Amino acid sequence: MTQQVTGELLKKMVINAAAAIENNKQEINELNVFPVPDGDTGTNMRLTIGAAEKALADMTPGTLGYAADVTAGAMLRGARGNSGVILSLLFRGFAKRLKDLDSADAKTFAYALASGVDSAYKAVMKPAEGTILTVSRLAAGSAALTAETEDDIEIVLEQALEAGYIALADTINQNPVLKKAGVIDAGAKGYLYILDGMLKALRGVVIEKRVSGADASEKADFTQFNAEDIKFAYCTEYIVEKKLRTDTNRLRDFLDKRGDSVVVVDDDQIIKVHVHSNEPGVILTESLTFGPLLSVKIDCMREQHSEMAWGGMPESKPPEPLEPQEPEVMKEFGTVVVCAGHGVEEVFRDLGADNIIAGGQTMNPSTEDILEKINSTNSETVFVLPNNKNIIMAAEQCIPLSSKNVIVIPTKSIPQGVSAMLATDEADGVQEMTTCMTEAAKRVHTALVTMAVRDSVFDGHDIKEGEYLALLEDSLISSGLNSSTVVDDVAGALSSFSPEFITVYAGEDISEDEASLVADHISAASKGAEIAIILGGQPVYHFIISAE
Repeated sequence: MTQQVTGELLKKMVINAAAAIENNKQEINELNVFPVPDGDTGTNMRLTIGAAEKALADMTPGTLGYAADVTAGAMLRGARGNSGVILSLLFRGFAKRLKDLDSADAKTFAYALASGVDSAYKAVMKPAEGTILTVSRLAAGSAALTAETEDDIEIVLEQALEAGYIALADTINQNPVLKKAGVIDAGAKGYLYILDGMLKALRGVVIEKRVSGADASEKADFTQFNAEDIKFAYCTEYIVEKKLRTDTNRLRDFLDKRGDSVVVVDDDQIIKVHVHSNEPGVILTESLTFGPLLSVKIDCMREQHSEMAWGGMPESKPPEPLEPQEPEVMKEFGTVVVCAGHGVEEVFRDLGADNIIAGGQTMNPSTEDILEKINSTNSETVFVLPNNKNIIMAAEQCIPLSSKNVIVIPTKSIPQGVSAMLATDEADGVQEMTTCMTEAAKRVHTALVTMAVRDSVFDGHDIKEGEYLALLEDSLISSGLNSSTVVDDVAGALSSFSPEFITVYAGEDISEDEASLVADHISAASKGAEIAIILGGQPVYHFIISAE
């Protein structure tokens, strides 16, 4: 029997929940609604709750309110993908209800679960039923009802899980997309694994993380890289006592021009900095203009690399110092873009993107990743282009976390992001730019050509592993083993829009000749349209084709 949840007990519950997700992430990943390699829900949830696990691991949680706040804060900054963002919001509302409490009884705990659901629903613009939202709501409702007559938190959580599993089984009927694919909701399943892990912790059961072959293969083989390939040699970490200057945005800009992996945590009294650079002395000198240094730690990453790879010392020249640069004048607006592929990145840089985050389908950056780039952008207003529907929510969570004016343009594809960037030349002022970028993105139609990585059923079609697939605005329009037939189907679908401009982005391992052949098929169906080919180098999709 458990009648009170304390800070120490919550810590055990969160760590157990993280282990539960870790052990079952592949099962969650397999619950795809499309037969394309989009199976990252389990991975995103693992990374999100894993951030809380890491934050709690070496700390004494103290009160329940403090432990809950640390958990929610770490999860919000570590949130990845829609499932991760929603999960972080569930814990954020949970933490708000427990604020300043030393412990919680069954009724308070149940109401905190319900507060988490309220926070998540309020943050989602168009909440859909048959998702993690539905299951968390019904689970919390059952918990609250049980807590009216039961003071054992184990029983309250047990009843929440029972209601959750019933709701989970029904998600396939509530969500048309899930019904077509013949699966239950992945995020909802992950959430129930989390609740189950928390319940086991209440009962004294510690979940041990399983080490699978897939996980072991994620460890990097350092021998595949040369020490000279490390662009910035010195990992520099330090703490500044904030006494002389308080505007840390200038420090962020300074660091961003002289290194990478920049993290600046601005507290009321101190500034904590992490940066990879070739000139730690210059960086420390600039930081002294904010106040005295309380601690400094500098590691040579080339030496660390050699020790990891060979157990020896590197044989390389010392890095050449960079020429000092004057800090730029703060601009009115800047842009942060999420994309993948060397050619795609080059397009956005040519269009004036200030910061680029590597990410996209199956590679969702966290809220913290996006926030770091926002804060290092040398402008008062920052436009963020997620270029993937699964990244939009993570980007939107940055709005209240940054001191800058953050505007998220809800672009769902690379072509929409490119069109939005082009529209900045047509506008004057932030409000007009927001309108122009948003409208420009809406005018773009995007087709995707990829290959199925497993057998599946979608839209009533049996999809076999190795078949080519064509999607138009996320709807399956063609599949088959003949790539030319699939491309012809795409060409016909795009021609219905009578496009004036068509762009073919060729993915990684696609040659220019192959891209030209596809462009010819598209051109034959949309006579008169101006067609461009870009060797985008993007993963996942063989071709991204835009029409406008």
